[in-house]
Amino acid sequence: MMYLEEIKTILADVLSLGAAKDTLTEQSALLGSIPELDSMAVVNLIAALEEHFGIVVDDDEISATTFETLGSLNAFVQQKLA
Repeated sequence: MMYLEEIKTILADVLSLGAAKDTLTEQSALLGSIPELDSMAVVNLIAALEEHFGIVVDDDEISATTFETLGSLNAFVQQKLA
């Protein structure tokens, strides 16, 4: 997928995942599966994605399904850039 590696890097930076980043795939569960991804981390992650990709994410666009997997987050970013 187009932005998967960039999103993975941003996710790893925001959550300080270190080498665990290398185990993330498109199917990797995020919300509820990565302990570091709490509500504050979601806010920080969204801010980092907005800054990196030059997008604006409205509060009503954010749902748990967006952060379900790395793939769903990637799809969301692609949709925002389309």
